[in-house]
Amino acid sequence: MAESAPCVLVVSAHAGDFVWRAGGAIAAATMRGERAVVACLSYGERGESASQWLQGKSLDEIKAIRRGEAEAAASALGAEIEFLDLGDYPLTESAEAVARLVDVYRRVQPTVVLTHPLSDPYNGDHPAAARMALQARILAQAIGVANSDGAFPSQSEIIGAPPVFFFEPHQPEQSDFKPNVLLDITAAFPRKRAAMECLPAQQHMWSYYTDLAVRRGVQVKRNAGPNLGLAHETMGEAYMRYFPQVTDVLT
Repeated sequence: MAESAPCVLVVSAHAGDFVWRAGGAIAAATMRGERAVVACLSYGERGESASQWLQGKSLDEIKAIRRGEAEAAASALGAEIEFLDLGDYPLTESAEAVARLVDVYRRVQPTVVLTHPLSDPYNGDHPAAARMALQARILAQAIGVANSDGAFPSQSEIIGAPPVFFFEPHQPEQSDFKPNVLLDITAAFPRKRAAMECLPAQQHMWSYYTDLAVRRGVQVKRNAGPNLGLAHETMGEAYMRYFPQVTDVLT
């Protein structure tokens, strides 16, 4: 296992998911000089591009539009992005798709992973992405698991055990989402908002996720305690940590 510089890997089911749900975390990381990579499993071309279908666009045209939007949004956040083009509605889990994600993990060497929670009754693509992200993380740690080209990894290619954080779904109550991490994204929010505005196919989401950042910001202040101050207008994002935190000091 190689010693890795800080790097956030975001496994996103659709072209817009990483922006709405984790744009603040991504921008905050890149503002610190860290690397951020988005693995976009699909363009959201079938299920999350209604405005384009209503305009009479073809499937290929919609995929190109959504790709361009996602690239612009990633650039606004300072992140790299790659597309696996696995299709959506449904996003089908397969050994081949997981193997391609294993390649991503080994190439990127993430120190933190962000993805969808494992439950979302409104969109099966989201938990499918999460299951594949978790499976690939496990397999990428095993030196006896080959890369997608059939070659076995070198010792430097296998990954460690990066913590996984689930970002907030659109319907948190129905998805049993109970955040245990609140992230202050105040300084990063202008970049998140700029990234949101790169996604006009889903313009109806701009105000929703701005308002959500305000509400989560209130919770950031409420849970930070008076000793930390936070007198400014705080913006926040909510996460669930999946694996235990390892520490020698309780803080």
